[in-house]
Amino acid sequence: MVALSHFRLIQARVTLRRGLSSTAFLRDSAQQDPTSTTHFGYKTVPSDMKETLVRGVFSSVAKRYDVMNDAMSMGVHRLWKDHFIRKMAPSPGAKLLDVAGGTGDIAQRFLEYQDRVNGDSSSTVHMVDINPEMLAEGEHRFQDHCDRSRISFAVGNAEHLDDIADASFDVFSIAFGIRNCTRPEQVVREAFRVLKPGGRFMCLEFSRVENPVLAAIYDFHSFNVIPRLGEAIAGDRASYEYLVESIRKFPPQNQFAQIIRDAGFTTIGNGYENLTFGTVAIHTGFKF
Repeated sequence: MVALSHFRLIQARVTLRRGLSSTAFLRDSAQQDPTSTTHFGYKTVPSDMKETLVRGVFSSVAKRYDVMNDAMSMGVHRLWKDHFIRKMAPSPGAKLLDVAGGTGDIAQRFLEYQDRVNGDSSSTVHMVDINPEMLAEGEHRFQDHCDRSRISFAVGNAEHLDDIADASFDVFSIAFGIRNCTRPEQVVREAFRVLKPGGRFMCLEFSRVENPVLAAIYDFHSFNVIPRLGEAIAGDRASYEYLVESIRKFPPQNQFAQIIRDAGFTTIGNGYENLTFGTVAIHTGFKF
């Protein structure tokens, strides 16, 4: 049975934003196929409900998202993202599709790398996010950019990139977003479709810490510190409880690497690089 009571706060925010009463929300949910379920953190929910719930989470935290990332990781997320772009090492003129692009920090790093390392002003980014509030934060980041024409924005679902043509991008990136998708394997299949031959799929995502001592410390920080920070900084404990739980529900490194291979990508070695003892991992697949 779906444990709706635990995420009542998130549900209420979502229904208010959509102009629905709680009664209508529950009635619509009850009409979903009860055999089609997925996880929302540690809770089991109808698959068709997860997209709406995730959208509600990020609508709630969008304004304080970057500040919370600094607080939660003590700024280390910036180093992870810098390394992610260096590992990507995009070639001059590359077209990047940045999915679940959030507040635009990956897109910004990509363009800055092209300018600084390659002396390239022709590379472009198309940034897609399911949440309009997050996308608005990304647009705000680029409002004073000297060449705003190099980046475009669209609201869209990573699992169904219907407006993106086959074989149209050189690189597909998704950073800290794929674990929030209902069907991560479908996201990877869409990445394979929209990439050109020779294109590259790159994913930065929280992963499993294997050392038991470090894992215990990490769990304490995740379940005790992060929700309190969410409450103090973003005024939203429930959303950050979900975000912590979602990390634990995402497949471990080797399983996700196999999902990437099953979608048709070729991986080198084990297909991923652990950072900070496995707190996060960079997954890479090539379309050959």
